Amino acid sequence: MTFRRPTKHCRECGTAVAYRLPDDGDTRERAVCPACGTIHYENPLVVVGTVPVLDDRVLLCKRNIEPRRGKWTLPAGFMELNETTSEGAARETDEEAGAQIQMGPLFSLLNVPQVGQVHIFYLATLLSDRFDPGHETMEARLFTEEEIPWDELSFRTVKHTLERFFADRRAGRFGLHSIDLT
Repeated sequence: MTFRRPTKHCRECGTAVAYRLPDDGDTRERAVCPACGTIHYENPLVVVGTVPVLDDRVLLCKRNIEPRRGKWTLPAGFMELNETTSEGAARETDEEAGAQIQMGPLFSLLNVPQVGQVHIFYLATLLSDRFDPGHETMEARLFTEEEIPWDELSFRTVKHTLERFFADRRAGRFGLHSIDLT
């Protein structure tokens, strides 16, 4: 999958944009409005989520939306304006799983340049084993490492994060993981 250019029309005047080097000396091709001259910068989307843990089990959510409907994921979604990454991760965990958590430290940061995204996961402690999944989730369930449906995970970012979580847990210490997925 390759990242496609999302800007087709100027947000200021509605004219179709042209992709070219701006006249301001920029060295990257940008969406430039030929009518009003507005330069539209296109930046990666930020996905935020948690690795919610209760004892020796991790909470996963079965997706009820595309892409990858029916596959398992960590609770995560797109960061909203006016929130921090940890606030967004906590909000997504509540929205997708209806889980009550205590936020922990930043755990993984995954760059996914081919789709224009950065995924950020925090460790979190579940305060209860009761969940109230939102409309984006078919089922929220706890899994031990041996029970994880590895072949049914929704995204590589989730798989890499879970692999590092279990490896760190076996080692007895949790680090911060920065991963480039190409």
